Amino acid sequence: MSEAEPSFPAERSELLLPGPAGLLEVAVDHPEPEIARAGVAVLCHPHPLHGGTMHNKVVTMLERSLRECGLSTVRFNFRGVGRSEGVFDQGRGETQDAIAVAEWVRRARPHDALWLGGFSFGAYVSARAAQTLPVACLISIAPPVESWDFDSLARPECPWIIVQGSEDDVVSVEAVRRFVESLEPPPYYVEIPDTGHFFHRRLMDLRGVLKHAVRPHLPPLRQPA
Repeated sequence: MSEAEPSFPAERSELLLPGPAGLLEVAVDHPEPEIARAGVAVLCHPHPLHGGTMHNKVVTMLERSLRECGLSTVRFNFRGVGRSEGVFDQGRGETQDAIAVAEWVRRARPHDALWLGGFSFGAYVSARAAQTLPVACLISIAPPVESWDFDSLARPECPWIIVQGSEDDVVSVEAVRRFVESLEPPPYYVEIPDTGHFFHRRLMDLRGVLKHAVRPHLPPLRQPA
């Protein structure tokens, strides 16, 4: 680990991590010690040009849900967002950002399971990053399968959880259904009724769905140091 690279914090922290296009703003959170599991989830936020940041409510609910299940979590701002340096790069550079954050996690926690997750544009970026990373579980919330080229991506070999709102006004629900049906083996797919793209007034429902969906795939409890 280079001197310029920060260590993985043992407590909740926000830090700047060297990335492909400059520094990346990163937030690390940990579960309560008694439920801590040997896994870290790297989470990707929605489209930077439409106000997406790591503080998005859906992303923070995903983070909370996984942390309550025992995983440490890492959120970060894509290049050009918040304190992250660089400019928007149509998903290509953002994928490099996600891989850089994940590789930092892998260096710091080499024996932990690596999970990836993302919401909307972040679902596309995390699915792209999963092409080259040893991902133990992938979580995609409202994946924009018509707007971004999901069809060119190989289905990851890990468990894949896809959550979609039935009344999404940004992502085509029918397109997501067709995409899910095209995958083999099929992912675990949940459609939350009467729910729009940003899960307004349904965030607690999202939390319940996520915690139920990930339970069979959780890594073992972390051994005391």
